[in-house]
Amino acid sequence: MQKLVIYNHGKDSIPWGEKTLQFADVAKHYGYAFESPDYREQLDPDKRAGQLLAMDLSGYDEIVLIGSSMGAYVATVASASIKPKGLFLLAPAFYLPGYRQTEFKPTAEEIRVFHGWRDDIVPPENAWRFCQSYRVRLNLYDTDHRMLSVMPQLSDEFSRFLAGLKGQAI
Repeated sequence: MQKLVIYNHGKDSIPWGEKTLQFADVAKHYGYAFESPDYREQLDPDKRAGQLLAMDLSGYDEIVLIGSSMGAYVATVASASIKPKGLFLLAPAFYLPGYRQTEFKPTAEEIRVFHGWRDDIVPPENAWRFCQSYRVRLNLYDTDHRMLSVMPQLSDEFSRFLAGLKGQAI
């Protein structure tokens, strides 16, 4: 069984930053291949979703999408077509000016959302609105938009998330 995790970075981030590397280590531990597309040339979130959808994913039986900020929007929009097993969203850039979609079809067996109370880029209320609308679990942390101060906790959460997809307890 071929399994893949795709990390979708945020607007001003890079494809292989600190968060990406930590999530890649967790994914590899569970037997997943790991990709992180480079979206830096494309500032339009919906065109980034198109870039994700253009990837050849035909060789994979199971896909998990991670998204941070704009990348969470991209992963959520693309999930309607990709139908991943899991959707793991960090400080999702939902309901912001310039983002075309305000109604989503988040499609995955498991969805988790993580947000910082002190996020001054995307208000935590936006994550709550999404989670309330789609009955998704919301995890709030005392951190800012980048969430780097809680990476150990997020890595643990991702490990539990992947273990749960496999039906394993850790």
